[in-house]
Amino acid sequence: MPFGCLTIGEKKDYHSPSDVTDKYDLGQIVKSEEFCEIFRAKDRTTMKMYTCKKFLKKDGRKVRKAAKNEIAILKMVKHPNILQLVDVFETKKEYFLFLELATGREVFDWILDQGYYSERDTSNVVRQVLEAVAYLHSLHIVHRNLKNLVYYNRLKNSKIVISDFHLAKLENGLIKEPCGTPEYLAPEVVGRQRYGRPVDCWATGVITYILLSGNPPFYDETDDDDYENHDKNLFRKILAGDYEFDSPYWDEISDSAKSLVARLMEVDQDQRLTAQEAINHEWISGGAASDKNIKENVCAQIEKNFARAKWKKAVRVTTIMKRLRAPEHSDAKPANPAAGAPADSTAPQAAADPTAPSSATAPEGSTAPVTELPAGAEKSQPAPEASAGVAPSAEDQRQPSPAPHGDEPTSRCNGEASAALHTPAEAGDEQG
Repeated sequence: MPFGCLTIGEKKDYHSPSDVTDKYDLGQIVKSEEFCEIFRAKDRTTMKMYTCKKFLKKDGRKVRKAAKNEIAILKMVKHPNILQLVDVFETKKEYFLFLELATGREVFDWILDQGYYSERDTSNVVRQVLEAVAYLHSLHIVHRNLKNLVYYNRLKNSKIVISDFHLAKLENGLIKEPCGTPEYLAPEVVGRQRYGRPVDCWATGVITYILLSGNPPFYDETDDDDYENHDKNLFRKILAGDYEFDSPYWDEISDSAKSLVARLMEVDQDQRLTAQEAINHEWISGGAASDKNIKENVCAQIEKNFARAKWKKAVRVTTIMKRLRAPEHSDAKPANPAAGAPADSTAPQAAADPTAPSSATAPEGSTAPVTELPAGAEKSQPAPEASAGVAPSAEDQRQPSPAPHGDEPTSRCNGEASAALHTPAEAGDEQG
């Protein structure tokens, strides 16, 4: 048979760009994320507003993979605390995802505006997050990047919603590639162990810790521009579970709240509470959360920490980070701190130390991992305090987007993660 008669594969049907613009009126770019551009979109028939995420195929395999992954995951889920996928278009050059638009504020901004804020308010927020996480976990979906919590609208009793599913993964066996935002990473991710759904419970513990104290549980005071040492020190603390309920920030917080945080942030993932177990905890479902006003202390710390842009705002743009040498493995397990007490930073660690000094060259025959920014990501910097599916405030829309701050955390995966978490062998796995 002549070669020209062979059927290599079925021709794929693509949408035309006009299919998108005939149905939706796309506004200006709200911001650029690491894999996509975010627009506001209006349905020309119903006049309803949505969020549009546009992934450019020319930006590389990782971008195409992120788009297809987010589409597949969002098509599986339907939950009141998860922003829903409304429409999808694939043209020859782009993927367009249309999602519900959350018009409420981020939780941290909401706290700052309240005259009264208590543990019970925090418990209500965390309960909704846990219910969404428990639902995802029932489908064997791991979110892997929990941190952005927003109110669905600006009504008094608005629900909390989570979004940003481009790093989510279906748990078919344990996962190995490091992924997420450094300050929220679980010890098993930092230690390059195989991991799964417990990483989301750890991240929920980190979120709860911040909501109750205004401080991150793991933090390093290394010089602002010294990214490498900052991450190394941060990872050491996470591996050891080196956090504490320090005074005066936790003096007014109930023992029940501390208990939940400690159980969610167990270093041993097998001992960590599941999302459903956390929902059943007395601080969430048993009425143990205090009504005492903790706004003054929490707000003071939120303003202090977030003003330095250590944890929020624009994405930190990092094109290349020095590769740290592959750590040596250890069979010892880290000690988990008792509630209210810091862990012994000298205790044996559960996994190899990913923070050891780097080798000048990669081992012969191996591929040195290089973290690259997807093509086109430098076009414009993201607006502060905005998440995909979240409407920016009027003030944000008036302000020009700031230049990226060197201290701001990045969601990094599939080549975007800090090189501290990669071995030469793993780098080869990510090629292609």
